[in-house]
Amino acid sequence: MNTTSADDGASARARYRRSAGSPRGEARRRELLDLVADDLAANGLPDFSLRRAARAAGTTHKVLLYHFDGADDLLRQAILKLRERRMDNALAAAARDPAHRTLAARVRAAWPALKREQAGARVLEQAVGLAMCNPDRHGGIARTAAQEYLPAMLSLCPADWSDRRRLEVAAMTLATLRGLLMELVTSGDSEGADAGFEALVRALEREEAAGG
Repeated sequence: MNTTSADDGASARARYRRSAGSPRGEARRRELLDLVADDLAANGLPDFSLRRAARAAGTTHKVLLYHFDGADDLLRQAILKLRERRMDNALAAAARDPAHRTLAARVRAAWPALKREQAGARVLEQAVGLAMCNPDRHGGIARTAAQEYLPAMLSLCPADWSDRRRLEVAAMTLATLRGLLMELVTSGDSEGADAGFEALVRALEREEAAGG
């Protein structure tokens, strides 16, 4: 993956300022970010660059430098956008049926939505690998993942649980789901991932049956 070039460095950033938070500038930034995230989901991280991102967004790399602080910033925000899409889809699936009152039922409802996000999931796992290969430059991509996912998982836990218990169960559920999704992406073993997921659901049912 290439996220730098001569034009992408400090001199380019010095020449082009980011949008300063005006409504029009922010709307344009979001539009560009959605297009770049779409490209990442379709084509993955290999060979990512400002110029590739600009082609996907139908603009120039100079315009991207106006709205983002270089290639690394754009990549980080595009990955965050893909994570948001994944969680939004999962939460929507969990909330769609009023019968999904228990944590186990909500997680079960979210599982098909998570599995459908195969393209985006592959990119997100590639991002973890990128962070492992170059932690000084990209480590934040991996470190922030749990922070971004955890609030959504906490929101699915019973409201009458203590904060500590909600955190423990949410962290366990999140780690298990991420592991299963990584296995699904890397091996394609849907049957194995589903079997592991059923074990997770049973663990959640036991946790809820234990009461407060």
